[in-house]
Amino acid sequence: MSFHSYQFPGATLQLFAAAEDALAQIPPAFGLEATVAVNPYLGQAGENRLQAATRLARVAGARITAPREVIAAWFEAGRVTKQDIAAAAVGAGLDPDEVQKALHAPSPVYCHDPTLADLAARETGQDWPALIADRVGLWAGGHFDKGQALWPAPGGSAFKAWRAFALRDLTPGLHGLRGFCAFVASLPTDPRAAFAELTGRLGLSAEAAPLYLHRLAMSLGGWAQYVRGLGWADGLKGERNALGFEMLVIRLAWEVALLDCFADQLAMPWTQALKAHAAPLEPSHDLRIDLALQEAADQAEERAVAEKLATSGGRGGAPTPDIQAIFCIDVRSEPFRRALESADPGVQTRGFAGFFGLPIAHLGLASDQREARAPVLLEAALNSQVAVSGKADQAERITRRATRAWGRFKLAAVSSFAFVEAAGPLYLGKLLGSAMAQDDAPSPEPVPALDLPSDARIALAGRVLRAMSLTSGFAPVVLIAGHGAHVTNAPHASALQCGACGGHAGDVNARLLAELLNDPVVRKGLSRNGIAIPPETRFLAGLHDTVSDALHLFDEGLGAVPKAHQVRLQAALAKASEIARTARAQALPRATSEADLPRRGKDWSELQPEWGLTGCRAFIVAPRARSLGCDLGGRAFLHDYHWRQDECFATLELILTAPAVVTSWIALQYHGSATAPEVFGAGNKLLHNVVGGIGVFEGNGGDLRVGLPMQSLHDGEQLRHDPLRLSVVVAAPTEAISGVLERHPQLKTLFDNGWLSLQAMDEAGRICARYDGGDWSEPAQAPQIRAA
Repeated sequence: MSFHSYQFPGATLQLFAAAEDALAQIPPAFGLEATVAVNPYLGQAGENRLQAATRLARVAGARITAPREVIAAWFEAGRVTKQDIAAAAVGAGLDPDEVQKALHAPSPVYCHDPTLADLAARETGQDWPALIADRVGLWAGGHFDKGQALWPAPGGSAFKAWRAFALRDLTPGLHGLRGFCAFVASLPTDPRAAFAELTGRLGLSAEAAPLYLHRLAMSLGGWAQYVRGLGWADGLKGERNALGFEMLVIRLAWEVALLDCFADQLAMPWTQALKAHAAPLEPSHDLRIDLALQEAADQAEERAVAEKLATSGGRGGAPTPDIQAIFCIDVRSEPFRRALESADPGVQTRGFAGFFGLPIAHLGLASDQREARAPVLLEAALNSQVAVSGKADQAERITRRATRAWGRFKLAAVSSFAFVEAAGPLYLGKLLGSAMAQDDAPSPEPVPALDLPSDARIALAGRVLRAMSLTSGFAPVVLIAGHGAHVTNAPHASALQCGACGGHAGDVNARLLAELLNDPVVRKGLSRNGIAIPPETRFLAGLHDTVSDALHLFDEGLGAVPKAHQVRLQAALAKASEIARTARAQALPRATSEADLPRRGKDWSELQPEWGLTGCRAFIVAPRARSLGCDLGGRAFLHDYHWRQDECFATLELILTAPAVVTSWIALQYHGSATAPEVFGAGNKLLHNVVGGIGVFEGNGGDLRVGLPMQSLHDGEQLRHDPLRLSVVVAAPTEAISGVLERHPQLKTLFDNGWLSLQAMDEAGRICARYDGGDWSEPAQAPQIRAA
């Protein structure tokens, strides 16, 4: 978008720049069909946590630290010590005794700077922010609809579409905002001209604009984040859109409408508010204390991870495995991998990002929409589709169209009541079946196929195997296990799928890689390039259901595996499933035994079919031997890596710039949803209503709620996710790690600014160095005295 083409004056151009900067600080959010974890502090990653906490307190009233009562409980339990608090307090320039005493004080409430809507609510007694959220939400739900609505809204730009809607919206006037429709009619039709006019009428200065516009964007809630996500997707394709800017102009219009209507009451408070918005960012004393307590808890947890890893002692594992199983690095794979290794000592497990190195755009059966089955950080550069005949695809399309038509008939305004009267009783059996959790898991799609010539297939297979550190020592059977979650009646179901696969299950990627590595032409090409896969080695694909902890093997390739190996693998998987379920059942509400877990995914009333990635606290990049035998409690991402096999540390660079960033997004999304649920969380599942097929309202309207629902983090009595910084542990020389950071400044700032911690691991599996603002130091030792 060009602002200069309108030849705006320099002062107005400064406001445009402030708007662009404010919008860049909004985190993206993605639709329900492919929910992907997002770092809610992405726009503040270039600031340290104290600066970011100050900013977010002022623009959203959000906190980025664990509540004091939570850290106090950790202190009483001995997880955080006096020494931890004292060290963090001294580092923050605070009195250690004062910081420790603050543990027993209530968590402070941070209040955002006021918008005109906030001021008008105070002066008139009418909840204008809620009314604005309701009217904007009603319009946006129709405008951005993805097929849920029976009557689609007209297309066009967001600002023009809203203007057409608002011209006929009588609700604001009925609530006391006189002349609202006439005011909207008077606005310029071009959003850039409207922005210039509206900011001028507000008297917005260049000094006040950055925080005020950021505050205004945050007041749009999930809608601002959703359009930011659309912009993110366009950016990956080298395109730009103006949706975020147009949404900001819409919100500005409401501000000016309120100022015009209640000028006498708002003139003085607004003048004072503009001065407040122009004030520099200065952290309060309470906020400094909260950050010091958070730092103490984070460093204590880093030490706990190091102590846990030290118990492994760098065990070797099976020297010549009979079976290798490659799982996604997802924390839910860790307990299953541990169970599988104990079920059969001849099994060696490995961890790799769940898209398995194949960033694919997949065309499913009877679909015209390609699904990006890759991390959102990557563009899906490969194409795949199901290998079915055109006749079979057409037949499925006809079936699905009939199903959609029947569904629309049941919901249509004219036929819905008659349908319920005539056919409602026939659905009683289905309702009872759903209540008894008797629905079946969906059948797998037909076999997918990758559209690549032979040379490209060989090169791709080589890159994937080198990234896995798997170029020799192949077992006779190699299982590639993607993961997914079978759940019912869950709008956020895609949030339980594989984040590395763009919020989809990892079945397609696993099946494609197995097919690729079984291809004789590919194997012959790999051998020429130094990777010799034994002729007897067979690659199998499977899908780990993280709700039931069952692992399904796909049929393709299974027939080529000797019967004895099949029996052994299936026996080990069955035993591992039972072990993993038994352990996990103890942590789930209303689960009395391991047999309860498969039922939870089929139960349409179950709010917590599984805990997802709750509790994630570490990303360990090392050979499996360094963590073998450690019970990491399903809280660690495990990525295999052997630095001595990594020429020029290219694989290390790939891991730190992709999987490490993805895991940080996951950990920080859980962190933000736990510490500021009203800003970065999706609210209460019991009150959710899907809007536009893209997100949820909490109730029947208002803000689009993004992030994680309360029930994904809380068991009704306490938080199940500890809001702690992710520890990144890398088994590689510190010089190599530093080299990657220097080549990638944006990655480096995540560690330099305290959003993530970084430690190096030695050959024995011990933490040997800690990264601290550009330097490496000895890791903190365990304190001699722990709190009672």
